[in-house]
Amino acid sequence: MWMRAVSRFALPAITQRGSSSMACLPLRACVRPWWAAAPAPSCLNPVELRGLQTMVADPMPMARNGVRQVRTLEKERLVEVEWEDGGQSLYPFTWLRDNCQCPLCTLQSAQARSLLLSQLDIHTGVDHIQVTDNKVCIVWPDQHTSEFDPEWLKKRCFSTAARQAMQEELFINERLYWDSSLHIPTASFQDILHDDKAALAWLLALRRVGIVYLKGAPLEQGQVARLSERIGYLRLTFYGHTWQVQDKPMANNVAYTSGMLSLHTDYPALHFPPGVQFLHCLSPAVKGGESQVVDGFHMAEKLQIEDPEAFQILTSCRADFTDTGTDYCDFLVQSKNRIIDVDYEGRVSRINYNNATRDSVLDLPLHQVQPFYRALKAFVDIMNRPENVATYRMESGDLITFDNWRLLHGRRHYTSSPDKLRHLEGAYLDWDEVMSRLRLLRKSVHGDR
Repeated sequence: MWMRAVSRFALPAITQRGSSSMACLPLRACVRPWWAAAPAPSCLNPVELRGLQTMVADPMPMARNGVRQVRTLEKERLVEVEWEDGGQSLYPFTWLRDNCQCPLCTLQSAQARSLLLSQLDIHTGVDHIQVTDNKVCIVWPDQHTSEFDPEWLKKRCFSTAARQAMQEELFINERLYWDSSLHIPTASFQDILHDDKAALAWLLALRRVGIVYLKGAPLEQGQVARLSERIGYLRLTFYGHTWQVQDKPMANNVAYTSGMLSLHTDYPALHFPPGVQFLHCLSPAVKGGESQVVDGFHMAEKLQIEDPEAFQILTSCRADFTDTGTDYCDFLVQSKNRIIDVDYEGRVSRINYNNATRDSVLDLPLHQVQPFYRALKAFVDIMNRPENVATYRMESGDLITFDNWRLLHGRRHYTSSPDKLRHLEGAYLDWDEVMSRLRLLRKSVHGDR
């Protein structure tokens, strides 16, 4: 049922971005077929993405890594492993001793290191090394013995390609960029709750594409909390574990009005904004209220190409955000965030922008104020181009899940009738919890392949 339900949904305007191997190059250099960009073994097959079903395809079987021979390079203080496929890997003595997998050095039940760094001789040599039962066995000068499985070793090879593959496997950094022609990946709410393959496909698409539409949620409050239990737990904020998006008198948030909401990310007034957002439609607007989303990472790329100076300003200057009121409890929060965050490799990692909570305080030298406004306006203008904005309308029972660090979302003005008020229920999660569940589901569905 899962496969049939999503097979008609295509993503015609998606391109591949975000490869760590390309991080030192301009973002424009990252245009490649999405299946070819990631060097990591993954659950993706190199076929055209149609909905979510390819996200759960069986991974390619991994060939067993046989060890042909090992030797020590004493001068370089490295162990060289020659594999049966002809490849070679190098491992520092110190790293091998630090990561001994024996019960004395590793708490097996927790897969946690027991060996203290204060006990580690970072200048250790190797007394003896050999291959026994296809395991690399090392005897250290103090006669402690370590054994390493070849599969474990090869995945942790220090070559550039192997390190990139491991990082992609662990964090799924590749992104599929899109514009207004996006067909949002869609799945069944009930399938997500009860089928591991469906849940894995959902979270992979949420990570890769940034947004997934779920259909068929019951028309009662509590479904966002129920969905969160599929992952772990909700994030509590000043608006509560869940919150009701309705037109409210004396609203403590612009979302609780019937007016238009400009494109924004939620909660940049926190230094660590929520990573994932759920919104469940209990009752749609009588007229208007269509939702709008843009791919913030894609927009940042466009800004870097069109206006490198603006990109540099928004990735270096910190803007002030504030939020004050009473909800779950009294709050007066204040933060300083860059509009565009980039990681240590230069990849865009988070967008922090909400015009409603952008503070009148602007902690910049006087000569930087006008350039900052020019840069921010350039970014917002790109986001608002019709060709970049995807629009959809939520109906009763629809539940949208999206990446709050990446997507900017908004809403058109709406009208409701007194007997039928527009009502959405929302909730937040953090990416650490989502990625944890994704890895566990991937292991459940595919084992250790």
